[in-house]
Amino acid sequence: MTATMTERQGDWDFEVRSRKSSRYAMIVAGVLVAVHVTLAVLLRVSSTGVYFRLVDQFALAGIGMLLAGGILMLTRPRLRVGPRGIAVRNVLGERIVEWDLDRGLSFPDGASWARIELPDDEYVPVMAIQANDGDHAVAAVRRFRELEAKYTGSRTE
Repeated sequence: MTATMTERQGDWDFEVRSRKSSRYAMIVAGVLVAVHVTLAVLLRVSSTGVYFRLVDQFALAGIGMLLAGGILMLTRPRLRVGPRGIAVRNVLGERIVEWDLDRGLSFPDGASWARIELPDDEYVPVMAIQANDGDHAVAAVRRFRELEAKYTGSRTE
């Protein structure tokens, strides 16, 4: 198991996060901060015809940090599985799906990420299991289905 797919003791038996999306988000956030801070420093060094004050430099660096913070929100998605149910945390919120509402995990053709199927044709997107993760995503889906069978008693509908 890797740091992004772990077996846990306590409330959750399994936790998974996307690998590639998190890496890309961290790289992009770092580049944004570096570019904005570099530009902020260079504003007063080179002659642009406009007078930039210290506050303008801090503002430009701050904008870079705010943008990086927004990009880093893409590192939040996580899926946890345990006796209580399925906890899906995407970019902005977390939802716990109880086992009696679970109708399976699917990965539709062409989809970027998996989803938890619910009754009445509803679903919860699972951004933690993404197609671009390849074998990592396949292993996560298999482990999820093992635990699903354990907690739902292998019911079929």
